[in-house]
Amino acid sequence: MLLFGHRFIESEEFYHIFDIDSIEKTPSSSSIYLDFSEKNLDIIEHLRLNQIPFALGVTNINELIYAAALGASYIMVSKEFAKSAQDIAENYLFDAKILAHIQDESEIEEMALLGIDGICFAEAIVKVSS
Repeated sequence: MLLFGHRFIESEEFYHIFDIDSIEKTPSSSSIYLDFSEKNLDIIEHLRLNQIPFALGVTNINELIYAAALGASYIMVSKEFAKSAQDIAENYLFDAKILAHIQDESEIEEMALLGIDGICFAEAIVKVSS
């Protein structure tokens, strides 16, 4: 299981951007995070063309399918949506890893028992201002 943002396990951070210009304010070789939205398709295409790893936050099955097709390395979902997302990812052999947003360490066990690829605490996401 992948753990991002856990207090005593070192992990990479995701840099939450809101526009293409914000990418320049992130460290080199960093992973980008943004929420899936049609208005973000230009940013997603820029990330793909420049081979910058990225995570997409999704809220439903359609967005999950789009995120995989668009080449996201990670797909972030709510813990409530995690099991459905993981089942779909395994059925369609997604390259992306499913990460469930969680708030408390006690939720790790639940996600592990469900077979979720990984978890992400809020501490792993760094907001980048424009």
